[in-house]
Amino acid sequence: MSTYLPTIKQLQYLAALHEHGHFGRAAEASFVSQSTLSAGIRELESLLGVTLVERSRRVVRFTALGNQVVEKAHRILREAEELADLVQASGKPLAGQLRMSVIPTIAPFILPRLLPRLRRERPDLELLLREETSQDAVESLQQGRVDCVLLALPFPTGDVEMAHIREDELYIAFPKGDPRDPPEIIPPSMVETMTAGGRLLLLEDGHCLKEHALAACNRPELRASAAMIATSLHTLVQLVDNGLGLTMLPQMALEAGILDGTRVIARPLKSKAASREIALIWRKNSPRRDDFELLADELRAG
Repeated sequence: MSTYLPTIKQLQYLAALHEHGHFGRAAEASFVSQSTLSAGIRELESLLGVTLVERSRRVVRFTALGNQVVEKAHRILREAEELADLVQASGKPLAGQLRMSVIPTIAPFILPRLLPRLRRERPDLELLLREETSQDAVESLQQGRVDCVLLALPFPTGDVEMAHIREDELYIAFPKGDPRDPPEIIPPSMVETMTAGGRLLLLEDGHCLKEHALAACNRPELRASAAMIATSLHTLVQLVDNGLGLTMLPQMALEAGILDGTRVIARPLKSKAASREIALIWRKNSPRRDDFELLADELRAG
């Protein structure tokens, strides 16, 4: 049996360095000085008798063995956190610290209503939020950086548990006075005409809403067009308002007033794929499942 076992703190430092690729940023994320983090990793390497990280002035590069150790470290850290969660779950429901990632096409439209109510009705809950794209959020969940993720489906999430929150219909948004004068409900036969000539404005890669919009419009060939990319729904609305094209918006954004102060009109699309499912997901067999179900109830309450 090994006479030395890595400490949780050393594994946390190693995982942070792997995530951020920079000693300074990793130290900041770990709330320690850079020298403390560097010394912790050097001590880990010394006692294991291996090199995990190749250091240079410009680059931090993990060795092949270092990458394997990081992968194992994530599992150990996740198990340690679940051990703490198990104890916490035996106390008051939906209390203590809970880390949640929310994707950018949901966060600004749900959180302003949710957070004040949680502060008022769940004063013992400390909800720590991260806004991330779907891919980054799922990776954060798998690596134990967050406890749950609020995102839109369909999206590949891996082996997780989930709670359905709501269906969110997609609408086509276009400038007032569009010469095509779309009907109150836009039929699929009209979509290709409306989006021809590079008129469909999309979010950048990494946002699942981009894929949902392409599926709803049945225009997968537009995926590679960099001329139609924006970074947020609010940016897309401004582009449409200035007559640069049209876009797809989720119903929750419309309900939150994203079109207020603009001359943009939004109408539903008659398509089987013209909706997304909002869901809360968490790691399978998490001891805090009851907490996540309660949080899902709070999210459904709007």
